[in-house]
Amino acid sequence: MTGMAYEEYLGRSETREDRMDPRLAEGMAATISRPLGEGALPPLWHWLLFQDWKPADGLGPDGHPKRGGFLPPVHHLERRMWAGGRVSFQGEIRIGDTLRRSSTILKITEKKGGSGELVFVTVGHSLEGPRGPVLEEEQDIVYRGTGGAALRDAPAAPPWPAASRAELLPDAVMLFRYSALTGNGHRIHYDHPYVTGVEGYPGLVVHGPLQATWLAQHALDIAGPGARLARFSYRGQRAAIAGQRLTLLGERAGGQVKLETRDATGATCQVAEADLV
Repeated sequence: MTGMAYEEYLGRSETREDRMDPRLAEGMAATISRPLGEGALPPLWHWLLFQDWKPADGLGPDGHPKRGGFLPPVHHLERRMWAGGRVSFQGEIRIGDTLRRSSTILKITEKKGGSGELVFVTVGHSLEGPRGPVLEEEQDIVYRGTGGAALRDAPAAPPWPAASRAELLPDAVMLFRYSALTGNGHRIHYDHPYVTGVEGYPGLVVHGPLQATWLAQHALDIAGPGARLARFSYRGQRAAIAGQRLTLLGERAGGQVKLETRDATGATCQVAEADLV
């Protein structure tokens, strides 16, 4: 599909409803080993909602739904990944809430990168709940071909001695559970023969949204009791691999917290910024 044909998808919109079932919230809390408190759910847990389940004949070879439908069918680029995004928080989500999401394709951009052609699709989402607006979000989805190494060597990031640190060890069970909770069938997160033999990664890939969720919570932990997020932005830089230590780093400067995840080699996997209320 050419750039001219992509223009047909700009402005396309859809609206969906979903409910924050208690089993989803309980499963998420268990998966990331965080206690489930009363009241508002932590930031970015809305990614548990609006899942896209298709029958087996509606799936592509990577486990994602086949190309087409709401998103433009970028058939000639085999790999599809969640590259990053921006979220502005307006309200809260509680267990049992029914939420309405309006989605619009905002931008489609073709670029040339080190691994070849790239197509970026930016989708905007507006979320409303029983108490009014909840959040505004933009998600960046990237399509790329299979040329080049899936995971290139990267230097260790500069030392960050002032950062508050937390360490995690994402494993196959955690990734499987998060995939199930979010309805994410992408095989790079749970199918070791596929991710190594077909996609060319050295192991299972840690979800970008899961890393962002950890970093958003890390920002709140740094800010202290009663802190809330006004805005959160995140961008993937390098795949994180399961079975390897992942370090969360963050440093507060006034009303903002700068954040990163780094793998066991010290390379940066995801960068983020959190603006506090």
